[in-house]
Amino acid sequence: MTGPAIVGWDIGGVNVKGALVRSGRVLSATTHPFEVQRAPDQLSALLKRLAADLGAPEDAHHAITMTAELSQLFRAKRDGVSWVIGAVLGAFPSARVLVYAVGGAFLEPAVACARPLDVAASNWYATAAMIAQKWRDCVLVDVGTTTCDVIPIAGGGVAALGRNDPERLLSGELVYLGAVRTPVEAIVHEVPWRGGMAGVSAEGFALAGDVHVWRGDLDPADFAVPTPDGRPATREFARERLARVICADVEMVDDGVIDAIAEHVARVQVERVAAALARVRERHAAHAPGAVIAAGLGAFIALRAAARLGVPAVSLADTLGADAARAAPAAAVALLLERLG
Repeated sequence: MTGPAIVGWDIGGVNVKGALVRSGRVLSATTHPFEVQRAPDQLSALLKRLAADLGAPEDAHHAITMTAELSQLFRAKRDGVSWVIGAVLGAFPSARVLVYAVGGAFLEPAVACARPLDVAASNWYATAAMIAQKWRDCVLVDVGTTTCDVIPIAGGGVAALGRNDPERLLSGELVYLGAVRTPVEAIVHEVPWRGGMAGVSAEGFALAGDVHVWRGDLDPADFAVPTPDGRPATREFARERLARVICADVEMVDDGVIDAIAEHVARVQVERVAAALARVRERHAAHAPGAVIAAGLGAFIALRAAARLGVPAVSLADTLGADAARAAPAAAVALLLERLG
């Protein structure tokens, strides 16, 4: 008999990702912008709406992974974990709900609330565990809107040194660079202008998303966070925001200057991801780390980082589908729960 449908959720601070899985297949997936800090009381209603959009039946089971506990809304991760779990239970009061923990266990909600650091920021482990079932030796590079995970898979197991965010930042397995939300000044300290290198403003004038929209690597529709100036996430306004990186405006610089700024920022971002990838691969050289598996909205960054190092790369979208690859942790946590039966 076919088992129940499972909805996987990856509930972050600025995005909610969901995926509907049945019989080992991802039937639908979605990524919806939602800033926890701005509207915390609306999450349960959003989850119910997204579940309906996914086509989830009433008797579906729900598997949760999360990163929203890091939001400044919460004074401690314990508070955020309890809030996320409570919102899911509020949305689906009669459903079976399980929470994914780093290490691979699924916990009952009450147990997860009592062990918050086991389930906080668990989404990367879910994706890596799913990847390990298909690629025994590889490195997952998942570039989202905000961060980049660089996770080694060795012998069919997750071989990461870090288990929580501070440890992962220390090991280089978490890089705080994303395809949309990262301020330009967090990527570079200077950009080319008039034959030299000009220092950049530290005013949050432009984001990585502006760079990638300008260069054509990111669809404006995927720039699903507020822009620094509140204007649309179009190429026209990205040009204005990028001009302000050097405290200029569009009457002072032409498209050639914007091209040079954006190209430099994009290149440095790839270089930094490549450096983290090289560091992780070096640690696991004895295990033949193999190909890079590129995932997330910023998979194009991961693919370029792999190419820079001369490492073969595979796009997860080619295997899982584009929507599911962008919502990889949500798809992963559902597939993992179904696999457990």
